[in-house]
Amino acid sequence: MYARPHPGVVFRTVSEGAVLLHTEQEIYFGLNPVGAQVWELMGSGGAELESLCVGLGELHPGVELGTIRQDVTELMRELETYELVLLEESAEQSVSAAAPGPVS
Repeated sequence: MYARPHPGVVFRTVSEGAVLLHTEQEIYFGLNPVGAQVWELMGSGGAELESLCVGLGELHPGVELGTIRQDVTELMRELETYELVLLEESAEQSVSAAAPGPVS
């Protein structure tokens, strides 16, 4: 699964983690420090969830990858609920969905 930030979302770090503001929906969402790390790993262009999990695992080597996968998936589903991230099956689908189709 591929996750990318919604284009209308602004990310700012704060002392307790980070805040997200969806400028179109006027939704404010707080992230703890680990959630902020996930967002930063995702970057503005997005990332595969597995890449996010592996990157987070490198930052937290004492945590099992299965636990990280479960927590990251849960976070992404919650962020999707508030339209803060866009989830797609894969990066290729994201690119092909944006490409214009053939003209008849």
